[in-house]
Amino acid sequence: MRHRIPWQAWIIIGFLILLLVYPLAVTNRYWMNLMITTFMFVSLGQAWNWVGGYAGQISFGHAAFFGLGAYTSTLLLAQLGVNPWLGMLAGGVVAIVVAFLIGWPMFRLQGHYFAIATIALGEILRIGFDNWEWVGGASGIELPIIESSFINFQFFSKVPYYFIALALAILTYAITWWMTRSKVGYYLRAIREDQDAARALGVNPIKYKYIALMLSAMITAFVGTFYAQYILFIDPVSTMALDLSILISLVAVLGGAGSFWGPLLGAFLLIPINELTRSFLGGGGRAYNLIIYGALIIAIAVWQPGGLWELLETWRKKRWTGARPKEEEVAHG
Repeated sequence: MRHRIPWQAWIIIGFLILLLVYPLAVTNRYWMNLMITTFMFVSLGQAWNWVGGYAGQISFGHAAFFGLGAYTSTLLLAQLGVNPWLGMLAGGVVAIVVAFLIGWPMFRLQGHYFAIATIALGEILRIGFDNWEWVGGASGIELPIIESSFINFQFFSKVPYYFIALALAILTYAITWWMTRSKVGYYLRAIREDQDAARALGVNPIKYKYIALMLSAMITAFVGTFYAQYILFIDPVSTMALDLSILISLVAVLGGAGSFWGPLLGAFLLIPINELTRSFLGGGGRAYNLIIYGALIIAIAVWQPGGLWELLETWRKKRWTGARPKEEEVAHG
């Protein structure tokens, strides 16, 4: 029996084809940079979604893991000459270890207490790195310029960075696909809805929150390494600031926290707004960004708490159920 491919699959295939041919059609460096940044936040938003969306633990400290990934790979390259790809793996391991160490005390906190604790974690690391001269302090670190090649993770063109960022986003979504279809995803959603009830059914909340946090920290650190290799400069403000943590969480919340496609929608809406206002309005763009973010948060919180994805799903279902009676009326005369 022949199986028909669902229309959703055709949309995904078409979207991937568009992304693959984008560098061939668009050669402008600004628009390439915009897409690369958007892919980064697709990965960051989805990684945050595992903790904040599926597990229900709102985090405002994910920039800490981003910064750990960036600094680990950069220091290994600058001080020891370690290949950046190996540095990326090392950054992921460091982030996992830190997530493991902080998880035990922090997962005993609930609601806004957990969120406040994550802010404290991020700020402690940022201030610590800001005053630590061995890692460059507030002045940051410039990465050494080496031969352009895939092995060295440095390129003169933006095209290789584009495809690496796209690959990271696809990897993040592959992990999400596995998670949502495994017992991990089911248990995390059960914990989010009612932790005590989940525990009564034999689910260990701490264990599965740990899994979500460590996977999230690893991917966030990977993106941090990518950022360092892409920009070739890092400092505590650009890699560990609270603003970055808030933007990461906004990507997921605006698109739809706890949904599969939400972070993708959020990234493709928020990041172009962020980059375009900053480019065309200069220093004033930062203020406009905050105004736009605030307006979007209020709009979503008041009218659509489930984010853009839930809004689209509601519209699609209403359109479908609204169309069926008319079709049946026509069919029956």
